[in-house]
Amino acid sequence: MNKIDVKRITDAVAELCITANKKLPDDIEKRIKEAKCFECNPLACSVLEDLEKNIEASKTMDIPICQDTGMAVVFVEIGQEVQLVGGSLYDAINEGVKEGYSKGLLRKSVVSDPLRRVNTDDNTPAVIHTSIVDGDEIKITVAPKGFGSENMSGIKMLTPFDSRKGVIDTVLEIVKKASNNPCPPMVVGVGIGGDFEQCAYLSKKALCRSTDKRNEDSYYAELEDELLGLINELDIGPQGFGGKTTALAVNIEVAPTHIAGLPVAVNIGCHVTRHSSTVIK
Repeated sequence: MNKIDVKRITDAVAELCITANKKLPDDIEKRIKEAKCFECNPLACSVLEDLEKNIEASKTMDIPICQDTGMAVVFVEIGQEVQLVGGSLYDAINEGVKEGYSKGLLRKSVVSDPLRRVNTDDNTPAVIHTSIVDGDEIKITVAPKGFGSENMSGIKMLTPFDSRKGVIDTVLEIVKKASNNPCPPMVVGVGIGGDFEQCAYLSKKALCRSTDKRNEDSYYAELEDELLGLINELDIGPQGFGGKTTALAVNIEVAPTHIAGLPVAVNIGCHVTRHSSTVIK
């Protein structure tokens, strides 16, 4: 067994919170730069240039890419040969979020109760997803999720009769309703299958996959490309000013489902769809 002290998890999460909020993944930055090559709308090109300047400013000034530094979503893949020592895993993760948001001077946006609305003042608790995998390592991904985009997400319980067309129509319906609200160009995470909660989880996880990588199943890779093309024909454009770049990418994750169901969830990420990962050995 590989013994790992949870203090290492706290330190890793703290650093990932800061990194994810201050450094955009290389693939997203590349997508924004590439978008200018396809834009014919002068205003859209101007907006994309402004987004690039904002990314550079965050680097040179060492500040968050967006003022909404999000609710911390933490994915933890734990090797089954790992033995955690030194305390509670969830406590360690939340302590890392607390330290990271304090040290990084990141905005704290979490309230302790959804109706009474009292801020926790440390951005905890995080939303934590754990899974047991092969091996003796721990992989941690922190994905700060701002709610300008999160609020525009949606889920629909289709039937098998709705089939592929129903999935496409659902994604387009949610994106059209979102319009300029999620600060496009957006990254669209789509979860298909499972049940009500699993398809939502899949759509969130899809946003953590590099936009350089297509779904390993060619059928769904083609669907990703088709949806991206259809979304970019909506003329919402960068920041909602029109243009060919409503979305930078569509990532689809799927799971087996019941014979009577076809759940579909769409989790929308803004133009700064953030996430950072590390492996603890």
